[in-house]
Amino acid sequence: MIDPRLLYTFDPEVWSSLDGARPVLIHLFEGYVDAASVNRSLAAHILKYCEHEVLAEFDHDQLHDYRSRRPQMVFDTNSWVSMKDFSLLLYRVTDALGVPFLLLAGPEPDSQWRRMTHAVLGIAERLDSAMLLTASGVPMAVPHTRPTLVTSHSTDPNLATGNPLWIDRIQIPGSFSAALEYRAGQTGLTGLGFVAHVPHYLAQSSFPQAIAAVLRRMNDATGLEIPLGDLDEEAEQQLATIAAEVQEDSEFPAVLAALEEQYDQLSESGRASVPTAEEIGAAVEQFLAEQDDSSDGQG
Repeated sequence: MIDPRLLYTFDPEVWSSLDGARPVLIHLFEGYVDAASVNRSLAAHILKYCEHEVLAEFDHDQLHDYRSRRPQMVFDTNSWVSMKDFSLLLYRVTDALGVPFLLLAGPEPDSQWRRMTHAVLGIAERLDSAMLLTASGVPMAVPHTRPTLVTSHSTDPNLATGNPLWIDRIQIPGSFSAALEYRAGQTGLTGLGFVAHVPHYLAQSSFPQAIAAVLRRMNDATGLEIPLGDLDEEAEQQLATIAAEVQEDSEFPAVLAALEEQYDQLSESGRASVPTAEEIGAAVEQFLAEQDDSSDGQG
């Protein structure tokens, strides 16, 4: 394997500022199953509300398939006037209390997963990161009118307790974040992730309620104070908008009522529904297909 450290360049001064800090490393990659764009929106939220600076930049030309995910370009009259290129950056971020942590955000690598995994875990090891943390969203048959359920997963089973029982054992296509967490566990680093259950009918929309739910869980798990900002207000506004739209739909109220009844019954019994492996696999494949369709020719 070519030296993984050649995949990135870093700022020595920013690096040295993290000596002894044992920063949590949050990794949020775009490109895989992520209903309501939870990880992309969460990364943008963190960068909006927390002070940050670039610690390292990865050589994305080695990792990206440009024919699969093409950059957005603007043509005006008779010339190309702009291009939105891709970047995969590792930030040094500080929370509301001034505690530093790391955020790795950008497109999911298309190639060199093993080498990239070694690169990220090498950084985490050299900076003595306390934990690797991630989040995402998955489309589920749940109503938007109820609290967002969150499932946790971890290299340490003791850190992933109290989950709603919605899944047992399945086999699905992997993601780089999942591979990173798996390899972290093999090397003795702690990995932890939170998955928000997003109403399937909002999977292609934004859903601030889910972002707030996973952010609260991340703060609780790490002791960080990443501000919630306007997430709760945005969630309330979205609920009001959906309520107004529902009144104009003759069929959806019945569907919503059925989802609410199922949610409430399962909440009372302390269990969430357990779909079959086939149902989960079909849902994942359908979501990926919808993502591919929506991104054809659009990067």
